[in-house]
Amino acid sequence: MERRTILVQIDCDPLPSVFDRVVAVDAGVEEIFSYGGVRPEQVRDLVHGAIFTRGVKHLKRTALFIGGSNVEKAEELFDEARRHMLPDVGLRVSILFDANGCSTTSAAAVYSAAQHLDLSHARALVLGGTGPVGQRVARLLARQGSEVRIASRKLDRAMSVCEAIRQKVNNARVEPVETSSSEGTVAALSGRNLVIAAGAAGVRMLTEEQRNKCSDLRVAIDLNAVPPLGMEGVDYRDHAVLRNDAFCYGAIGIGATKMKIHKAAISRLFQSNDQVLDVEEVYELAASL
Repeated sequence: MERRTILVQIDCDPLPSVFDRVVAVDAGVEEIFSYGGVRPEQVRDLVHGAIFTRGVKHLKRTALFIGGSNVEKAEELFDEARRHMLPDVGLRVSILFDANGCSTTSAAAVYSAAQHLDLSHARALVLGGTGPVGQRVARLLARQGSEVRIASRKLDRAMSVCEAIRQKVNNARVEPVETSSSEGTVAALSGRNLVIAAGAAGVRMLTEEQRNKCSDLRVAIDLNAVPPLGMEGVDYRDHAVLRNDAFCYGAIGIGATKMKIHKAAISRLFQSNDQVLDVEEVYELAASL
């Protein structure tokens, strides 16, 4: 008899994300075990509980979801979870990392840009490029061969992110830029045909006047849905809406794609017991939908 599907939600926040639980239910998961406030030293026992309770042929019916609002803390949990699998004897389960929606949101943004641009020739600017979503957007674009400017109000932070991406992506074409002034933002946008705003909620990163100064711009994506929006003049509901010769996407417009990817990633976990879905794997999944 086929075992029920179980998703073990390991969350670094005191209260596990309701959003992630709802998506899991809508993706068809039959049982969700949710654990909040999880610390790295507690992960081993949760993993062992998942891998030792079912025979190897049934382990594909159990999977882990690593989440929480603090992406750095969640990354520690993700690393710990992978470390305590026992793949040499087949004792492992599939795992998805999507803390604060960083993997699925990044994949949705880059996937949407790819509907209008050949990313191998794209010239991108990622505003808020040192945040968790911005870093993953930049990383995905670099893997596609794009030329990427990573923007921050502090140049040293952008430089650190560029170096981290170079360590993960061979021949990454990444460049740090400072956007602490209006002049710096306009200069950073110059010659770009793609801009993605991935900054903190409620922070205006690009004015309509600044955006309209870039005649090369073809795609503008704003991932912030909290007023004031990240890009002035881009509506949060926009989905491939043409504004001043650029296809525009707002956070809600991207959201439908993000949700589709999120549900597909959850479903994919239960196809085998050996999948590790980080942002690159999630993007590959998005491209195949």
